[in-house]
Amino acid sequence: MSDMITADLVDLDLSADTKEAAARALAERMVSLGRVTDLEGFLADVAAREAQMPTGLDGGIGIPHCRSAHVTEPTLAFGRSAAGIDFGAPDGPADLIFLIAAPAGADDAHLTILSALARQLMNSEFTDALRSAGDAETAAALIRGDEAPAKGAESAAGSASASQNTAAAPAAASAGTAAASSSAGAASGTGSGAGTGSEAAGRPFRIVAVTSCPTGIAHTYMAAESLENAGREAGVELVVETQGSAGFTRLDPEVIAAADGVIFAHDVPVREKDRFAGKPTVDVGVKAGINRPAELIGEVRERAARGEVTSGSAPSTPVERAGDPGEGYGTKLRKWLMSGVSYMVPFVAAGGLLIALGFAIGGYKVNKAPSVMDHFVWTQGDSWAALLFQIGVVSFGFLVPVLAGYIAYGMADRPGLVPGFVGGMIASTINAGFLGGLVAGLLAGGVVMGIQRINIPAALRGIMPVVVIPLISSAIVGFLMFVVVGKPIASAQKGMTDWLNGLSGSNAILLGALLGLMMCFDLGGPVNKVAYTFATAGIAVSNPSDSAMKIMAAVMAAGMVPPLAMALATTVRGKLFTQTERENGKAAWVLGASFISEGAIPFAAADPLRVIPSSMVGGAVTGALSMAFGATLRAPHGGIFVVPLIGNPFLYLIAIAAGVCVTTALVVVLKGLRKPVGQSSAGGSAAGTAAAAKEAKQPVAA
Repeated sequence: MSDMITADLVDLDLSADTKEAAARALAERMVSLGRVTDLEGFLADVAAREAQMPTGLDGGIGIPHCRSAHVTEPTLAFGRSAAGIDFGAPDGPADLIFLIAAPAGADDAHLTILSALARQLMNSEFTDALRSAGDAETAAALIRGDEAPAKGAESAAGSASASQNTAAAPAAASAGTAAASSSAGAASGTGSGAGTGSEAAGRPFRIVAVTSCPTGIAHTYMAAESLENAGREAGVELVVETQGSAGFTRLDPEVIAAADGVIFAHDVPVREKDRFAGKPTVDVGVKAGINRPAELIGEVRERAARGEVTSGSAPSTPVERAGDPGEGYGTKLRKWLMSGVSYMVPFVAAGGLLIALGFAIGGYKVNKAPSVMDHFVWTQGDSWAALLFQIGVVSFGFLVPVLAGYIAYGMADRPGLVPGFVGGMIASTINAGFLGGLVAGLLAGGVVMGIQRINIPAALRGIMPVVVIPLISSAIVGFLMFVVVGKPIASAQKGMTDWLNGLSGSNAILLGALLGLMMCFDLGGPVNKVAYTFATAGIAVSNPSDSAMKIMAAVMAAGMVPPLAMALATTVRGKLFTQTERENGKAAWVLGASFISEGAIPFAAADPLRVIPSSMVGGAVTGALSMAFGATLRAPHGGIFVVPLIGNPFLYLIAIAAGVCVTTALVVVLKGLRKPVGQSSAGGSAAGTAAAAKEAKQPVAA
């Protein structure tokens, strides 16, 4: 721990007024010491983590953190703000800010030390000591553990040193806390909430919990500490399994079997979730485990008192988990569909670009080339073109099965994968296409969820996820797809394809305008993804139609407009934007040129009523012009970098330029109607812009 933080990494008079500025100020200290090699790249990674979930915690703590390839060694920087900085905590601004930088390949020992610090932040004596520290050296010593907080509280280094001896230390710490909770519970024999069978039998109520967060460094262990503290106060025997970046030690099966209830506080899938089936379960995000642990304990006790149990695995992935209160069926359906799309997009990008490169190198007859297994000449460019093309075709062959499989996964977790993939492959076999994949995924998920509701004897539960559920669900889904719904869906898919192929003139232009509006409506959100998926589904064949390639071109052109327009607007009328927004504009040039619509998100978040309508108008203009010009595109991604693969490239670039100019003019006019904003207003950071872009293009949060 001694080399992770020094006095040079401490700022007790942090003057930043936004979380982006605070992260930058602390990161600059890391750069000056050689701990970070690329300031902007590192800040982009920090902001990407922040975009997943705010890192503000109750009690005035902000803990921005990430794993980054730009970090040379595990590092902590600490800042103390007199005015407070908003990190999104429910109780207000943070005055204690910890910036945690972990290398992309950090080892378990380092990650365990960082997790120990995260636990220590839940100790009020530790945070009070930091607030009263008079100089940077004292603060650094407190964090290192060289100087203990008042009242003999355990130091960060004490936790870190113990943790460093083994990567399983967080689990050991959980077990130790649980033992203390058990003693306290046994002594008191009481607890909050309704009485249960366990308490009537003379023992405390027992809970097992699992905590996990996308990065696995901070929130995972803070939630564990918070739940354990609440368990002690409630007289509950509570054991936590932390599934963090340093790995995890599984709870003893006997401990799980003896538990009266389960709490999942997670933002990434719970590993081996089937271990906890058959018990009253509360399933929430990791932030809830930190901020309201007593409420979660009370809720699981109430469920136990009512006799509620889970019969199998429930949805657990971050995109689609439907356990949050108040979510309607429409919201759940959107999450399930977006889960499938998010896993499908990388196959689209890889396969589409490989096919496009094959055509670019070998010409449009490359799809007629023989298999490279039978004919491949190392020195011939045509052979390499055929190889790229055929790899891309194989990649595209996974699109519908992956879409269906991960829709089912979003609904029913791992048991949904097998029937989902089977149904998706059947959809491909019978030419039901994209629509067939959607239906197959929903059918598979629904069938598995129905099977999971059946009360299975305990002796058979072990073979359910491996044998029984895959067998029965695959048979049912296969029957439905082959015999019942497959033919009508295939007919509908053919009808839609024929309609698109028949579009011309004003109809094609209207379709281009509509797709442009959708691409710019929510800048990478669900509506944007619907338009993008619609376009990519059309070219997901070895020989796409001319209409499908026109649609793909229009969609990509429109998606480039918002960030390019914001970049241009900040250049031509900089006084209408804050200093931070002008910095965002510099990054938006690259993001827009790369077809990353999310580059405009910070501008839209700061001024949605002006930015979003302006972007939609410009996107509609570009989409309509692209269709009118007859531009075509075989690649599903790449922005300006795949212009050589575009049909009518000059007119295509004119369409983009026209939309950018329209959006820029509208934004400038609308912003000009109000008084120019001050230099101190927050509009997000360049790092935030890049981070939002990175986040939207990745299927699973890291």
